[in-house]
Amino acid sequence: MNEQFEVSVIISTYNRCDLLPAALASIFAQDSGAINYEVIVVDNNSTDRTRQVVESFIERANVSLKYIFEEKQGVSYARNAGIAAASAPIVAFFDDDVYVSPDWLANIKRIFEEHPEIGCVGGKVLPQWSSEPPSWLTNDHWSPLALQDHGETPFYVNANREICLVSANLAFRREVFEQIGVFAPELQRVKGGIGSIEDFEFELRFYRNGGQGLYEPNLVVTAPVEPERITKAYHRKWHTGHGRFYAMLRNEGVEQASARLFDVPSHMYRQAAVDAVHWLKHSLQRQEAKAFLHETHLRFFKEFFRERRKESLKSPQRRDSIGEIVCFIVSLASRKSKSNQAEES
Repeated sequence: MNEQFEVSVIISTYNRCDLLPAALASIFAQDSGAINYEVIVVDNNSTDRTRQVVESFIERANVSLKYIFEEKQGVSYARNAGIAAASAPIVAFFDDDVYVSPDWLANIKRIFEEHPEIGCVGGKVLPQWSSEPPSWLTNDHWSPLALQDHGETPFYVNANREICLVSANLAFRREVFEQIGVFAPELQRVKGGIGSIEDFEFELRFYRNGGQGLYEPNLVVTAPVEPERITKAYHRKWHTGHGRFYAMLRNEGVEQASARLFDVPSHMYRQAAVDAVHWLKHSLQRQEAKAFLHETHLRFFKEFFRERRKESLKSPQRRDSIGEIVCFIVSLASRKSKSNQAEES
């Protein structure tokens, strides 16, 4: 591995030639001192002027800038191509519509030096609103916008605290990829797809292989938020997509259940019932932000259920729908009976 660079910065991009220059300008305006870094732009099969934009920066950049074309469509393919081309012991990611703070690289290098026990670090992704956000768009609704602010206190993330650090502001030691592999294409977003969880799947794999990361509030990037992304229609679409991808993920913590119906864990039905009650209550009370939060949870569940039921119907061992429902009810009743007997004894 070429050790001349201390940090490799990867930007994956698709048809955002108008936004990319501002992102590149921010990474070239680093107050990074003596840090020697490279920037790798992975063009994920763009049809606009992305290549010309990058080449115009190559001509005048005062740091190493590489252009890579990745024909396979999808952000995981793009990031993996960037990882393969990276030569530094630290690999940092940010998005093509994000501005990194002037001390971004210096903070990444400092944090890894001060914390040899961590394999990754992530920080704040703060909004730059293009218009006044609606009153319902509280911090509880930031996930579809890829925004992140977990407060002012650093904390570890690991198998005991499985928080997804947003890849718009995320860096890894290169050895992590050598140990557990790269991003999974099955769970990636493609073109205009939203709600995907390739970041979360990779970080779960990292945590469950004994890895530990750090949330550091001083590591800051800013993300412009377009008007169409602060609409309820966009958020409904994102949570619908997220439910489908989450069903595909099969997170161990979610899959544990005493009973299942159409391969959906029983606790998810209970949570959906709770969300339905709270959605109705907050709607009647005209508490828009809270009502919409529970509505999005229900949309997530609906698509999770649809994806799992579709897959369960393909199974050669499946029962007919009525038989499966009966078995589910019997299983729940049996569990309730055992629970009551335990309390009496």
